[in-house]
Amino acid sequence: MPLVRVEHLRKEFGAVVAVDGVTLDADGGEVVALVGDNGAGKSTVVNCLAGVYPPTSGRILLDGAAVQFPHPLEARRQGIEAVFQDLALADLQPVYMNMFLGRELVRGLLRRLDRETMSAETQRLLDDLDVRIDSPRKTIRDLSGGQRQAVAIARAVHWAQRLVLMDEPTASLGVAETQRVEELIRRLRDRGTAILLISHSLDQVFGLADRICVLRRGKQVGIRTAAQTTGEEIVAMITGLV
Repeated sequence: MPLVRVEHLRKEFGAVVAVDGVTLDADGGEVVALVGDNGAGKSTVVNCLAGVYPPTSGRILLDGAAVQFPHPLEARRQGIEAVFQDLALADLQPVYMNMFLGRELVRGLLRRLDRETMSAETQRLLDDLDVRIDSPRKTIRDLSGGQRQAVAIARAVHWAQRLVLMDEPTASLGVAETQRVEELIRRLRDRGTAILLISHSLDQVFGLADRICVLRRGKQVGIRTAAQTTGEEIVAMITGLV
């Protein structure tokens, strides 16, 4: 069984059907890309997996067992972490506090924050992922866009046991910062992390993804192995020309 699988996923918002009949899976060490025009249902799929939206019907399976996520915390407990476009970082807090946001380490009877341990663990993770930040004690607002994105991704990797969801992780970045984030994603894949990636850039998709799932108007058009398809075929699937 794959590490993560969705079967016949359907999500309705009142009379609007945002996603209908999506089935896909992701395994460790694999990048699966979700592509399609705006409104195709990509973010809805990711939000269902992240516990933001409960599916109207269909199943989510982890290691072959059906699970339900009534809220995002449960998805996180099940080893699924998400990196959304807003990053969900606390700008006035240092990097290490953002790494442990909501999961802060404490010590002693007074349960004081264990800043030394959190800072040291953050530094080890940044070094392991080759994220170039002067110090884990640096404040988020003092980082570049690429560094902020790297912190959000590193946090997801630190806590994810099964899957990292990425919704347009380089949408607001320049060329050099985009390249650094893409290299970080490759490094995560090589570490055995399963990644579900949303991207409007087909160059990025073909540079990172092992498989590509195409959505159009909420429905799944098909899944292609990246090495066995072309950009022209994917565009035709997105636009409905095939």
